[in-house]
Amino acid sequence: MADITYVRLRETFLYLAVVLDAYSRRVVGWELGEDLRAELALNALNRALVDREIEPDIVHHSDRGVQCCSQIYVERLKAYGFAISMSRAGNPYDNAKAESFMKTLKSEEVYLRQYRDQADARSSIQRFIEQVYNRKRLHSSLGYLSPSVFEERHRSNPGVQGEPPL
Repeated sequence: MADITYVRLRETFLYLAVVLDAYSRRVVGWELGEDLRAELALNALNRALVDREIEPDIVHHSDRGVQCCSQIYVERLKAYGFAISMSRAGNPYDNAKAESFMKTLKSEEVYLRQYRDQADARSSIQRFIEQVYNRKRLHSSLGYLSPSVFEERHRSNPGVQGEPPL
C-alpha cells in the first residue's frame, strides 16, 4: 500500500511517501522530499523493492494520487509484476491501512516535534519508522506484535500464523 502526506517545518512543508506491507503493517519504503513529483513516490517504492521478495501477482494498492498514477511509477510496478489496485474515487477507506499509519506517524511523532530543517525531520522520521513503528509499536491486528516481530515469526513458521484479522 502506498500513500503520501505532508510534514510541517517551521517555514515550509516536506512531503513523505510511504510503502507499507499490508500483511505485516511494516513500512518497507519511504522517502521525504520538498515536492510532490512522481519521483518522491518512486523513490519510496524503490526502497521497498530493495529487500523485499516480490511474489507473482502481488497487489500494489494506492489512492488515485497523480504520483502513483504516473507513467514512471506504473511502469516500475509492471516491471516487477504487480497487480495494480487503486481506491475508488472519493473513498479514503479503501486505503485505510496506509491512512492509519499516517495518523499514527503524525500523532506519535510529527505533531510532537518542531523540526529545524529537512535533515532534522528526516532523522527523526527515520528513527520513528525504523526503530519505533516497525520494531516496537504493537498492533492489535497482528496479535499485539510489532510488524518486524510478526514478519520474523511468519518467516520462521510459515502457515502457522494464518492471516491477520482485517
